[in-house]
Amino acid sequence: MLIKIAAIFLVGLLALAYQAIQPPPPRTCGSPHGPPVTAPRIKLRDGRHLAYKEHGVPRELAKNKIVFLHGFGSCRHDAVIATNLPKGLLEELGVYIVSFDRPGYGESDPDPNRTVKSLALDVEELADKLELGAKFYVMGFSMGGQAVWGCLKYIPHRLAGATLMTPVINYWWHNLPSNMTTKAYYDQPTQDQWALRVAHYFPWLTYWWFTQNWFPSSSVVQRNPAIFSHQDLSILSKLRRPYQSQVQQQGEAESICREARIGFGRWDFDPLDIDNPFPDNTGHVHLWQGDDDKIIPVMLQRYIAQNIPWIQYHEVPGSGHLFPHIEEITATIIKTQLVH
Repeated sequence: MLIKIAAIFLVGLLALAYQAIQPPPPRTCGSPHGPPVTAPRIKLRDGRHLAYKEHGVPRELAKNKIVFLHGFGSCRHDAVIATNLPKGLLEELGVYIVSFDRPGYGESDPDPNRTVKSLALDVEELADKLELGAKFYVMGFSMGGQAVWGCLKYIPHRLAGATLMTPVINYWWHNLPSNMTTKAYYDQPTQDQWALRVAHYFPWLTYWWFTQNWFPSSSVVQRNPAIFSHQDLSILSKLRRPYQSQVQQQGEAESICREARIGFGRWDFDPLDIDNPFPDNTGHVHLWQGDDDKIIPVMLQRYIAQNIPWIQYHEVPGSGHLFPHIEEITATIIKTQLVH
């Protein structure tokens, strides 16, 4: 009898534990209990919707068309390449920019089957639905910069050029030297080591880890000042985001948690294995990195740039992770990509 009671008790505990780590269903925009749809959206072939925002000159008049990919914990409104420029520069260069909520963020439907490849195909379908033409530019910041690697791998034939701004690095990419990744990994705050370890090795625990209150989870999620440079902290003190509540309004599970699982999970390619997307020199790929970035290890970024011959590497002295919020730097970035 005692054994039977113990077994029932154990099963009950396991059931409660399993229930505790299961994320709630997403509050999909436009659903009966979800947030309202306020942005223009396209419908993808699998029935999902992507919400987007347009910047610059009208797309039918543009000489240059750019799809922008926002960073971790951000949304379509955080289009730094469009919103942090000298007045009139987009018009002068004939630039149209579309930023969109990546799946699960803002007002874009969650994608429970999302992969690095599926996001690249979402970019391609967005460009086609908006009739951007045979070729367009992609630019991405931070986690959005990481997503640009997927575009370079899966849709290179659609790209006129690409810009990666301080792209996030996956410590498990197989071509990175283990001595360098080990050092960079353990140079992080302990809580971030654990957050990435959970996302990579125990992805099913990611939601619980990011939302529990027993242990510190992720410095980035918690916006711990220790991970920002002096320049970053100055930028953050002036940054105003009245739309902040919209970023994760559909739930953490399908926005930041799935993002971490994919970004730091097991990829089916390594950026250092990507073939030159422009062997005929018809386009260019630029990678920008601040040398005082406390979130992305500059030594790993340098290694990647040094070992991909078709990457044009630009290191921004004295800059942290948030340098695309500085007007003169962003102007240089967009001119470097578009003006040859």
